[in-house]
Order: sequence, then structure tokens, then C-alpha cells
Amino acid sequence: MEHKGTVTLETERLILRRFQLEDAQAMYRNWAADDEVTKFLTWPAHRDAGVSEKILSEWIGQYDQPDYYNWAIVWKETSEPIGNISVVSMNEKAELAHMGYCISRKWWYQGITSEALEAVIRFLFEEVQAGCVSARHDSRNVNSGKVMEKCGMIYEGTLRHSDWNNQGICDASYYSILREEYETRKKEAG
Repeated sequence: MEHKGTVTLETERLILRRFQLEDAQAMYRNWAADDEVTKFLTWPAHRDAGVSEKILSEWIGQYDQPDYYNWAIVWKETSEPIGNISVVSMNEKAELAHMGYCISRKWWYQGITSEALEAVIRFLFEEVQAGCVSARHDSRNVNSGKVMEKCGMIYEGTLRHSDWNNQGICDASYYSILREEYETRKKEAG
């Protein structure tokens, strides 16, 4: 893969950019403190903005690594971060990037997460030369699967009792899209 690091990406409604320490309050307020947002995630809701600041400090310290991809999802109209999308794991030999995302509950059901994921998928295939982009979700979190499907990812199956999140041990539903599938989809879209 040809790593580029976390570069700024832009969509119709969003800017995906590197986090800044000044984003801690917005992160805390908009999604990190919400038990409903973190329900199916592997990290607990933040108890105060100091936790968000500490996490951001760790993330910001990794931006000098060319294979580190972690974006703030910023709503253009307000210039405020409303969520996060990142490559949570990578397998260089398999050219595989595994995605994770979360967004403020206020912005659910508006196509924003799909818009962000589509931009990152495009970047990973066209710029980084990934061969496959994958993601998984707790099988009870069906809306996350709908985001993946909307972005052209194909359901591969569910591994039972194979993952853990704030709900405890769970089944994990896996999705992926190959570079060839992305290219075909792009041509068909026109």
C-alpha cells in the first residue's frame, strides 16, 4: 500500500480532517459522552471532557505515522466535529484496511456516516491502493450494517460469540468491498 496518512477529505456536506486538541469539548458533547452512541462500541462513554482531551492527545501524537488514518467528521455548516471515522486495524500483506466509525446521535439517519465512509473508501482505494476495505458490527446494531451496504460493502457473514463491546460478548457481522468491486461500482455510477 502507498500510505498517505490522515489527509483532509471533503464531501458535499462534510470535511474529514485530523483531530485537534481544541476538538475535545465538541467530541465530548457531541458523541463521546453519550451512552447510546457508545452502546455497541468497545470504549466506554467519556465521564468528562478531560477524557476526550487525553484520547485526542494520543491520537494527535500518531499523525506523523504515514499509515495512521483517523478523521474527525466535521459538519461544514458549523465547522464542528460531529463524529469520528478511522482505520482501526490494517493488514499490510493482505492490503486490508478495517474501518470503524461513530457519530453524534443528533446526526443519525441522515446519510452522514455513509457519506464519510464512502469518502474514506474512495481514498483508501484510489490513493492508498488498498485491496480490500472491511468493517464489522454487533449483529444487533443493524443500522451500522445498512451504512456498510449503502457504501457497496458486501455482507460476508456473522461470527458467533466472536467479539466484545459495551453490551458484553456479541456476534460480529462482517462486510467488505474489494478494489475491483469499487471500480465496477464507480463505472456503473457514471
